[in-house]
Amino acid sequence: MNLSILKKVCIAVALVAYLPVNALAWGQTGHRVVGQVADYYLTAKARKAVKAILGGETIAMASNWPDFIKSDTAYNYLGSWHYVNIPGGLDQNGVFHFLDTDREANVYNKIPELIATLKNKQSTADQKKMAIRLLIHFVGDLNQPMHTARKEDLGGNKINVTWFGQKSNLHRVWDEGLIEYQQLSYTEYAAAINHPSKEQLNQWSHDSLKQSVYESYLTCNKIYDKTKADDKLSYRYNFDFVDTLNEALLKGGIRLAAMINQIYA
Repeated sequence: MNLSILKKVCIAVALVAYLPVNALAWGQTGHRVVGQVADYYLTAKARKAVKAILGGETIAMASNWPDFIKSDTAYNYLGSWHYVNIPGGLDQNGVFHFLDTDREANVYNKIPELIATLKNKQSTADQKKMAIRLLIHFVGDLNQPMHTARKEDLGGNKINVTWFGQKSNLHRVWDEGLIEYQQLSYTEYAAAINHPSKEQLNQWSHDSLKQSVYESYLTCNKIYDKTKADDKLSYRYNFDFVDTLNEALLKGGIRLAAMINQIYA
């Protein structure tokens, strides 16, 4: 390999390593787990409607499209739609007031717009396909606790930690580290966690969007309280948070199904 080609390869590798660590949310596996769980709870009518939009593309596979298209600069405007930055130290009324008054293009404000697009009979097939793909992904994002985190540390991206001896950050640990540590395919993972009680299924299916944000925010605060910069995270961190992780994924799937079912009720 000549020096010119070698130099280009090295630059390319460096650029990949430098990509923002919030380029994915839940990572591919996590989003597919949410989609797979949601698919289980769709009504027959909703399932038919989704299939008419996505064709042979499953909800699980559609879930990663909004991350895949980040390589296309034409979609850069979607960047802030994946999360909502909420200041720390707020109670429920404070969070609700913040959401009521915040006008940023964020996950909380955009989900209702996507639902409206899907309900609108005048929406084109392409508009509906994009809207359902985004909705699937963003409901997953909303239930990733570090997507309701603090602006000043970029949702935990600036909080450097190690994960089993490897350099990482708090956001990446929750996007990918914890999930990949379970060493399950997305279908295995969905099957393993998909055991809500009747009470949980009923509650999560009826949670408002605002309540969902607040619950994710509460979990986010617990994560901040128990994870500090330069912490060395490994087995104990997984032990402490795996149940929280699994519940967040399960909630995401159930809430996503409830939204889709309501759209096509």
